[in-house]
Amino acid sequence: MPSILEAVKIHKTYGNKFNKQEVLKGLDLSIAEGEFVSIMGASGSGKTTLLNVLSSIDTVSGGSIRIEGREITGMKEKQLAEFRKQHLGFIFQDYNLLDTLTVKENVLLPLSVAKVPKQEAEQKFQAVAKELGIYEVKDKYPNEISGGQKQRTSAARAFVHEPSLIFADEPTGALDSKSASDLLNKLSGMNVQRKATIVMVTHDPVAASYSSRVIFIKDGYIYTQLYRGQETRQAFFQDIMKTQGVLGGVQDEQ
Repeated sequence: MPSILEAVKIHKTYGNKFNKQEVLKGLDLSIAEGEFVSIMGASGSGKTTLLNVLSSIDTVSGGSIRIEGREITGMKEKQLAEFRKQHLGFIFQDYNLLDTLTVKENVLLPLSVAKVPKQEAEQKFQAVAKELGIYEVKDKYPNEISGGQKQRTSAARAFVHEPSLIFADEPTGALDSKSASDLLNKLSGMNVQRKATIVMVTHDPVAASYSSRVIFIKDGYIYTQLYRGQETRQAFFQDIMKTQGVLGGVQDEQ
């Protein structure tokens, strides 16, 4: 498959010249169209920083990131905002839903920002809401639904405008195990049916076992990668656990 994201020699440094902290140290990464990739690593390894720079939430200190052949590292803020709006979707650990809007209104936000005609927006909403199992709660407000439903609403909002890339930051972090597996089943289904490319940061080996490739970050570099291939999810989970053991365990990253 052609690659949808190319990151070359990514550096990210915080602080000033007297007190520098280099979090990413010249990392290279390529993600193919239609992949479901998990990024794992111990606390402080740089996995969240990597997701933030890849998704344009944060800027790099050096290196190049291309999404769909377009260099995003040099884009001005206005260009970036436009690019995000059209090409990227985000799922956050804490849902980031607007409490004053219904489930449906939250999901439709990216389409209303993009001025998509009402009828087309309605069709897209229905499709994604039914796929993610939230159509029945469409007129409820976030405070009236469960955590699992909130996160599926957040996922629906990320998918509704059919972006090229979905970035998910610990999407199961606040969910119980049943809600988490429900969300992950839905995400992997959408990855297959919609050919959506998903990049997810997680500390949970169960969550990572739903993806097709797991990238382990250690001290600002890619330590190793695992490909699922034809393995069952259970076998892949065991491989992930073994690699975590070698890495010295993976704690939740603050």
